[in-house]
Amino acid sequence: MCGIAGIVESNPSGTIRTDQLQAMLDALRHRGPDGSSSWQSPCHTAAFAHARLAILDLSPAGIQPMSSPDGRFTITFNGEIFNFGALRQELEDSGVPFSTGTDTEVVLQLYARQGAACLQSLRGMFAFAIWDHQEETCFLARDPFGIKPLYYADQNGNIVFASELRSMIASGFVPLRPDEESVCLFLQSGSVPEPRTLLEGVSMLEAGCHLTWRAGHTTITRWWEVGFPVSNCSDLAESVQLARLALLDSIEHHFVSDVPVGLFLSGGIDSTALLALANATGRDRLQTFSIGVDDSVADETGPAARTAKHFGAIHHEMHLSAETGAELFAKFLDSVDQPTIDGFNTYCVASLARHHGMKVVLSGLGGDEVFGGYPSFRQVPRLQRLHKTLAFAKLNGLAGRSLQLHGRSSRLRRLGSLLTSPAPATIADAYSSFRSIRTHEEAKALASLVLNRPQVSMKQSSSSWSIPQDGPDAVSALELTHYMRNQLLRDSDVMSMAHGLELRVPLVDKTLFESVAKVPASLRLRMGKMLLVDAVPEIPPWIKNQPKRGFLFPYQKWLATPEWKQQFDSLTKSFPMKHPTWYERWSLFMLVHWLEKHRITPSTFR
Repeated sequence: MCGIAGIVESNPSGTIRTDQLQAMLDALRHRGPDGSSSWQSPCHTAAFAHARLAILDLSPAGIQPMSSPDGRFTITFNGEIFNFGALRQELEDSGVPFSTGTDTEVVLQLYARQGAACLQSLRGMFAFAIWDHQEETCFLARDPFGIKPLYYADQNGNIVFASELRSMIASGFVPLRPDEESVCLFLQSGSVPEPRTLLEGVSMLEAGCHLTWRAGHTTITRWWEVGFPVSNCSDLAESVQLARLALLDSIEHHFVSDVPVGLFLSGGIDSTALLALANATGRDRLQTFSIGVDDSVADETGPAARTAKHFGAIHHEMHLSAETGAELFAKFLDSVDQPTIDGFNTYCVASLARHHGMKVVLSGLGGDEVFGGYPSFRQVPRLQRLHKTLAFAKLNGLAGRSLQLHGRSSRLRRLGSLLTSPAPATIADAYSSFRSIRTHEEAKALASLVLNRPQVSMKQSSSSWSIPQDGPDAVSALELTHYMRNQLLRDSDVMSMAHGLELRVPLVDKTLFESVAKVPASLRLRMGKMLLVDAVPEIPPWIKNQPKRGFLFPYQKWLATPEWKQQFDSLTKSFPMKHPTWYERWSLFMLVHWLEKHRITPSTFR
């Protein structure tokens, strides 16, 4: 796990601007506290940088950027390839020599022989760039679900890329102009959807895509996407056995490491399942980490501690009050790469794990999306049916306008916006209403205030992912490709790497997903994540029988305390929407803070 950056010029002047590459590297040092290095191609067209967090082959042999023995290919790599051992064996059997124990060298040798086709063989989380000196091409690639980030900008045929947006800003290559449509989308949903970013001219390479640069021109190709094949697996017992074998296989692969691996343990099913599976594969005395808060409803340390003791784990806890939370929040703000309405909880538990010497942890992220744990799996189809019913009676417009004008909550106003949309509402329309934090119209109005512009443009968001037309599979696909990848995975990466900590997500695994996706939705998405529960019978009853709770701090309570109130109230006083929720206030605060921090636009909202 590392930070990567690079510059590729179409008309090199004789040397890459090393000061700009160094500035990009400096902005990524928190991602790789174990060392850093840079490289420049002999033709001065390409230059790569790398900040290293040593997980596999801790020796100097693992230093990057890394070149092939003949000098043709050079790679800068971020992530982990969990099946690199098997891939290496295949290459060695065909006569390929290796000089390191890294997965990086395996990727390099595999690409040298297969080109872009090598991506189909990689099991893991990754973002990397490879320069081909012979062909003078640059190849960028990102893992299937987008666990690892990769930003890029195409400036007059020159390509700049990096693991974080702050590194792109540090490069000096990109103008600091806000992308107003992305600002609107952030204010509507709480995150910026790929491939957009808040900066004009900077994009995120979408999950499951690769980019090829040649002579100043770029081509982007999708190499993997979420899909749910027609299945013949209709037997419950067979489905449970299939899921268990796939889960055990994923756990085995996610423990591949030359350093100890820990676990973020909440009081929920997903992380408990990971601990149970780790125990079942012979891994005991695992170090586990939980966060407690000064709220009996939100606090999960009791069940987590009981679970850790049950499985013989070495458990660590951090307890936060409004006061101690505010102290950590100030440090959290310095770690934010793009603003978000999430991530603070991950920042806190990551700091705890790093304090206890961990470099790798597992997280239960992904269980809700794959096994149907969110309320969205029930509520989104209901919203779609409600729209259809009212539209049939020609009452949707009247009901919608009434809710938009008089709804006292964001949820009601979003419902009103959905009802006024042209019939028939798609599953994606209903999902947007459910997951958004503001209506389309509210987001535009607020963006114009934040950016100090009389009017901003905003289209409805779209994605190049193929989404099933209807039903539970469609909700699962939307959760995987929107909420999870645009918010949860991005925040998990940034906030863990802020502490030089590698976060792995065994439930967000290509091989696991392709196995359980064969199980029909009627069995895979049973309420309460019952397929996961049945596949891991070791989950204790005090976990499986409790109601569903999200890993959320008591923000509504905290924002009313003196420690938090002052900095948030300055924005709320001018808030144009009635009865703002904590997340509406939070999103606005994070956006304005980020814009001011980077001096991107002189907001007059305060």
